[in-house]
Amino acid sequence: MSDERQKSPRRAMCAAVLSLEAITVALSTPVMIGISDVRPAVALPVGLGLALACLLVAGMLRRESGYVIGHVLQVAAIALGLLAPLMYFLGAVFALLWGTGYGLGRKIERERAAAFAEYDRQQAS
Repeated sequence: MSDERQKSPRRAMCAAVLSLEAITVALSTPVMIGISDVRPAVALPVGLGLALACLLVAGMLRRESGYVIGHVLQVAAIALGLLAPLMYFLGAVFALLWGTGYGLGRKIERERAAAFAEYDRQQAS
């Protein structure tokens, strides 16, 4: 199988969303401490832990379970709004980006698989 057939647009898009989300969540940590008056003992493990989880899951997207965990991370990012209210909005934006990347990526994967199958069929004839 060629390298082109193995590339996953869904994985690429979702990994990009999770990577950018990790940066955003990590940067929300000082906001939680400075503006929202969350104790550092709470803000650091929650904010940086969620950022690290985003990066780890971005690397797990070769398996379907990675996408399930990615969906859970979107809920967690929105729930971070309990500590930093701006994260309700930013979490929702990233959830929308995640959902778009996931859905569009699956659609592209289906269409590519059909196109490659048609190409193989034509080559065999």
